[in-house]
Parts: sequence; C-alpha cells; structure tokens
Amino acid sequence: MTTPRERLNELFLKVDTFFARAQGKYGEAITCRAGCDDCCRRRFSVTTIEAAAIEEALDRLPAEERRRVAARAADPEGTVCPALGEDGRCAVYEARPTICRTHGLPIRFAEQKAGRSLPVVDACPKNFVGRDLEALEPTSVLDQATLSTVLVALDAAHADAAGLPRGQRFDMTDLCAASPNFSLD
Repeated sequence: MTTPRERLNELFLKVDTFFARAQGKYGEAITCRAGCDDCCRRRFSVTTIEAAAIEEALDRLPAEERRRVAARAADPEGTVCPALGEDGRCAVYEARPTICRTHGLPIRFAEQKAGRSLPVVDACPKNFVGRDLEALEPTSVLDQATLSTVLVALDAAHADAAGLPRGQRFDMTDLCAASPNFSLD
C-alpha cells in the first residue's frame, strides 16, 4: 500500500513534469531558472504533509547551513522565505512545497466577482509577458482547485496516519527555526 508521503512525492513529480512540459512548450515565455527568487520573497505556510517533507530536508542539511536557515527564520525583520539562501537558491529545493513548484506556471483559479465565481488564469508577472494567458492551451494551464483538492486529501491521510489534526498549516519560518527534534510524523 502506498503511503501518503509516497503519494506526495508522486504529486511533486507530476507537478514538476507539468512545469517542464510547459517550459518546453513556451520556452522563453517562462523565465523561471535557478537563482530567480522573486516568488521566494514572502513568508507563507504549508500543509502538514509538506512540512514533514521539509523537516526531513532541513535535517539533512549540513549543520552550518542549518544554522544559517534558522538564523534567517529568527530575523524579526525577515520578509523572505528563510530557506532562501544568499545565492538565491532554496536550501530545501528537493522538498519544496506545492506553492513553490507551481509558481510561474499559468494557473486557473476561481475569483469572486459580482457574486459569481469566474475562472481566471494568472502567472508570475515575469512570465508570458505580452501574451494573453486566457488564450494559452488549456492543457498548459494548471487547475488550482484540482491540485488543492489532491493536496488536501493527501494531507488528511497523512494527518490521520500520524494522529494529527486535519487541516493544520505550518509557517515556513517556524519550520526553519524549529529544533532538529521537531517532528510531524
């Protein structure tokens, strides 16, 4: 039987494959690359199952790098993700959460306007410059509701298996500042 964490890794692989396919199709229209960190310049939270994967990645970091991440997390003036290093790279890249894996892609989501829920397609403002996002091929647009539904289901299964409350979220700053003994499994 496949565990929720194994299924999360499968989801990550599918999202990464989707991203690579979109990058292959649209080439220079997607400017995401190593060292581009505009999307990391904010603080955010993650699901319990993603937090567990990030925790493991943090635990695998060399002690000095772990201390640098914790110091960035402890900075009360900090406005960037504490996993973002001085070189513009993510310290936990292999375990980065879904929000990080999808940023830059054209994403379809529902927006409330005049009491109605209308589909909107959006992407990083650095990507698809001068293109009508609504005109992109539908197979190249990630549906946020579907992705969120899958992630919430995996998170619920993980929480149930670990005896944790469902729907809990963890701030990346708190995860990065936590002691190595912190455990979400």
